[in-house]
Amino acid sequence: MGQQVYNYRCYFCHGYSGNAKTLASSYLTPPPVDFTALTPQELSVYAMRQAILNGKTDTAMMSFKFLLSSEEVEAVIYFVREAFMANKMLNTKYHTEENGWFEHQRYAIAYPFVSGEIPLDTAWEDLTEQQRKGKQLYLNACVSCHDRAKVNNEGVIWEGFPLSWPRNAYDHKKDNPIDALSQASPYHIHDIEVLYTPASEAEKKGQKIFKDNCTFCHANDGSGKNWIGQFIEPHPRDFTRVSIQNNYTKQSLKNSIQFGVKNTAMPAWRYVLTEQEIDDVIAYMWQKFK
Repeated sequence: MGQQVYNYRCYFCHGYSGNAKTLASSYLTPPPVDFTALTPQELSVYAMRQAILNGKTDTAMMSFKFLLSSEEVEAVIYFVREAFMANKMLNTKYHTEENGWFEHQRYAIAYPFVSGEIPLDTAWEDLTEQQRKGKQLYLNACVSCHDRAKVNNEGVIWEGFPLSWPRNAYDHKKDNPIDALSQASPYHIHDIEVLYTPASEAEKKGQKIFKDNCTFCHANDGSGKNWIGQFIEPHPRDFTRVSIQNNYTKQSLKNSIQFGVKNTAMPAWRYVLTEQEIDDVIAYMWQKFK
């Protein structure tokens, strides 16, 4: 009974093996408890019972008082203490013969990605042919359970994104786009007119060019967090995140605008804007997002 309760209620955070090597551990602070690292002497039955019934303050551990019967609470405590903390039982571990996994060695090419020996976000071209097969096997089969792979870049923990382009008649250039969802969504705030007074004539011209052409993807505030920008993958560059003067050169910006950016939705503008117009929009961006 305890194992059944655990596998239904507890595995998502603490893992089927009780070692908390789960996706949840990557974004919960503090992380879930690793029961295999503890002994029965280090964690009392009373403390476990209180945590299950009342939850734990300042953690993701919730109260199960109204979800589990008294019998189920005691059963899951007994299971965790016996299986994970005291006996380190083999039948709770992944892919052992005791747990019904025979000849698991035939999947060995995927092991480096499960163990973290090779980061999962390693570029395909940087892998050998066998490693590419191992990565494909991991992504097709292993990841459904082994979802806590090692990566070089964790990325954002949580990010909302729109499921579609805005409806017909949407116009990002208007202060109030004709779309009720736009005005009610978290994306609309990024398309509201940004108050900024250009200091030069070039900036003034660049401001209008940016609004007429660039804000469709980069948003009026330059964050790329408007509806269109968040729908595009990868997202348009967020010029508000870092200082543009400290992280770019005018020439690098000019190259991106003129020739586009490979593997993104950023198109080449050299046949749409004149060189002077490109210089003007850079002059505006250079000061607005400095």
